[in-house]
Amino acid sequence: MSLKTRGILVLVIGTILGVSLSVGGILLDERKRPSSRQLTWEQAQLITEVMNRIKSDYVEPLNETELLENALRGMVADLDRHSAYLDAGEYQDIRVTASGKYSGVGLEVSIQDGRVVVVSPIDGTPAAKAGVETGDEILKIDDRPVTEEGLDDTIELLRGRPGTAVTIQVRRPGYDDPLSFNLTRQRIEVASTRYEVLNESIGYLRLSQFIDSTARDAVAAIDAMQQSVEGGTGGSLTGLILDLRNNPGGILDAAVDISDLFLSEGVIVSAEGRAAASRFMREATHGDILDGAAIAILVNGGSASAAEIVAGALQDHNRATIVGTRTFGKGLVQTVVPLSRGRALKLTTSRYFTPSGDSINEVGVAPDLYIEGTRSHPGRSLNGSLDREHDVQLIEAIELIVNQPVMHSRADD
Repeated sequence: MSLKTRGILVLVIGTILGVSLSVGGILLDERKRPSSRQLTWEQAQLITEVMNRIKSDYVEPLNETELLENALRGMVADLDRHSAYLDAGEYQDIRVTASGKYSGVGLEVSIQDGRVVVVSPIDGTPAAKAGVETGDEILKIDDRPVTEEGLDDTIELLRGRPGTAVTIQVRRPGYDDPLSFNLTRQRIEVASTRYEVLNESIGYLRLSQFIDSTARDAVAAIDAMQQSVEGGTGGSLTGLILDLRNNPGGILDAAVDISDLFLSEGVIVSAEGRAAASRFMREATHGDILDGAAIAILVNGGSASAAEIVAGALQDHNRATIVGTRTFGKGLVQTVVPLSRGRALKLTTSRYFTPSGDSINEVGVAPDLYIEGTRSHPGRSLNGSLDREHDVQLIEAIELIVNQPVMHSRADD
């Protein structure tokens, strides 16, 4: 789906902001609700009164625009932890995250023990080529100190127009003095899939998040693994391990498309909300890309939202065996409604349900086979190698597929 043709973004993620798009906007017929309109006008008068009093009497002078935006943030943030008012920059960040494409140096960063730390440099990017490593603590960007409270600012400073220069200073374990890297920003395309063939005929597909390209890349990955197996053994994939561990979610439609790859019929997910646009049902279309081969899905407490949609749908349809620990439990849908001057409102509008009609919100998806994992598996980087000796959840999933009868059942075209 294209950002050029859609006006409202529907999100189901928790930690990482991702979007799915639906046509048009949400319109309310005010003529049918005169009492609500009057109440809203009275509230607007009260807000104006309070703002004017603060502007005139507060001990420090205040910027009127910032005061208004802070009021809006407080109003929306008090609803729930997923709803938010977005300024133009934050709204643009959501759009960038959904597309998986941006201009920067190619670093994934996060907060660890109060420090801004490199999670992973993306292969082939300026940061990776310059030698920035996982675990490096970012101290300065262009001589500006980096703090925990400024994670969003850090990300913003790392991004910029292609061809522009930026210098980052890092502290690396084992080095006494900070290291500096002079980088030139370029166009970055974030990958969300990683794959390889295990035991000659078992496919392994890891999805780190759900963005616009995830379903397309997953199809390409499965096709590549099928060709590899055919070239090696003359057969086809005997099973697939779908790794959704630590996947925080993303675009709703990407999760639906991934589920649809393995289902030929039935409901994938449904949602209920107050507005008509917030009530919907998504169903599978004909065709199973694996032709009935076994699927094991790896999950843990970091598997959330869109990842839970996939796990819940395939579990309810008895299409996959869920291996690992209970998932995070985020069963709410957010809609991002564009506002004037590039701003937007991210609002919780729906509660979604698995095909069986269950809500996983604050409950999560329970695994069919409970296997406690470790924090080190999977690695933070998509580029990290699999550990087939110590990753107990992966080992169990492999054994599950190896010991399961092959049940290919290609439907007639």
